[in-house]
Amino acid sequence: MKKTKHLIAAALVSFASLMAQAQNGENYGSGMKLDLNSDGSKYIRLITWHQFWINNTENNPGTKDINGNLQSDAMDISLRRSRVLLYSQISPRFLILTHFGINNQSFINGGAAGTLGSGASASGQGGKRAQLYIHDAWSEYAVVKKKLYIGTGLHYWNGVSRLSSASTLNFMTMDAPIFNWYNIEATDQFARQFGVYAKGQLDRIDYRFAVNKPFANGVAPTKAGLKPDAIAVNVLNEKAAFSGYVDYMFKDKESNTLPYFVGTYLGKKEVLNIGAGFYTQAQATGSAHIFNNDTIVSRHNQTCIGIDFFWDKPLNKAKGTAFSLYGVYYNYNFGPNYLRNIGILNLHTNAVATSESFNGAGNAQPTIGTGSIWYTQFGYKFGNMKDGSSFMPYASSTLKSFERIGTPSLQYDLGVNYFISNHNAKITLQYSNRPLYQTNTTGGIVRNDSKGEFVIQTHIFL
Repeated sequence: MKKTKHLIAAALVSFASLMAQAQNGENYGSGMKLDLNSDGSKYIRLITWHQFWINNTENNPGTKDINGNLQSDAMDISLRRSRVLLYSQISPRFLILTHFGINNQSFINGGAAGTLGSGASASGQGGKRAQLYIHDAWSEYAVVKKKLYIGTGLHYWNGVSRLSSASTLNFMTMDAPIFNWYNIEATDQFARQFGVYAKGQLDRIDYRFAVNKPFANGVAPTKAGLKPDAIAVNVLNEKAAFSGYVDYMFKDKESNTLPYFVGTYLGKKEVLNIGAGFYTQAQATGSAHIFNNDTIVSRHNQTCIGIDFFWDKPLNKAKGTAFSLYGVYYNYNFGPNYLRNIGILNLHTNAVATSESFNGAGNAQPTIGTGSIWYTQFGYKFGNMKDGSSFMPYASSTLKSFERIGTPSLQYDLGVNYFISNHNAKITLQYSNRPLYQTNTTGGIVRNDSKGEFVIQTHIFL
């Protein structure tokens, strides 16, 4: 009991210190960190954050509102992320991490089962009482400090690219482009899978490798075949998945205590990295064909490869100017013509193709599939103002070339960050453009227009 009182007292002192720092406009330092010994080598750290969106979306053709009427555009206020992350280094060789929260709750989607209303989603859930669930739950052991760590659990030590293990706390853009999470909510749990991983740093080489057991409950992709009887289907299997990512750090070294890659350091350090990674699972998808009234399923392996480049550089440290550049090339193979349409915080969760739009309803668009993607983002941070705040405009472009669609398509995002207190408190405004597609008389997919979406995000983390 006496030790418990001491821990509670120490926690209250830590919280009071953090609040005093925030009120004085000072750096947040290590945040809510409770040291358990004099040198701080044993500690418990708590991080919490909220991201709210106010968005106005030009809907895809044929979209209907909650009353069944055609709706050309929609406005919503929603909770993109609400998370709590807790990790502890009690022993020098052991680390344990727990990360939980909710995602994508709007007035109509993301809530608990049984909260149905007139606008309930296709999944049978309304917008109220969102379900809190585990994002990460893993522990690791230091085999050789700094060089080799082994961990197990529901983890985020992903392969393929830097962006596949991106931190949601410090994006340079407002959010990730989503296709960086190649299995998102298909055979993973919000970009996590159960598995065993190894990670470490060998001089300037940073690496992570994992053997995972993907989840069995996938999602059906968009109708993929060029013929009416060729449809991509879920394939239940118990095959293991293998992934890895390795990068070389030319300038300042990055921490790999946690798996979350920083989006931009805002001029605090210079990072220049090149990296490459992979993810593969045997018989992950399949195609169903009708032959002589029999359904024949062909199984396909999944292979995802990425090569990327990251340069985050301070220009004038005294003034606080900096730039950030990131580029990645993805080559995805899920089987012939595989394609998934996804819409983030889509008010119309049934995003399957309609007669008016191959994209589906709301803001859905072809996002992940067999083919290649080239994604680039660039931002320039202006100097700090007298109160310490600053602005960082940015732009990103995406060139997608999916086998199912055939013709490559280009789209872009334009935005600006207002850093009130670095990444701890910021407001982001972004406009996103997306392509629209229709099915022609021969079953092919053609681009016929574009639509846009404005989003304002408020982001605070401690």
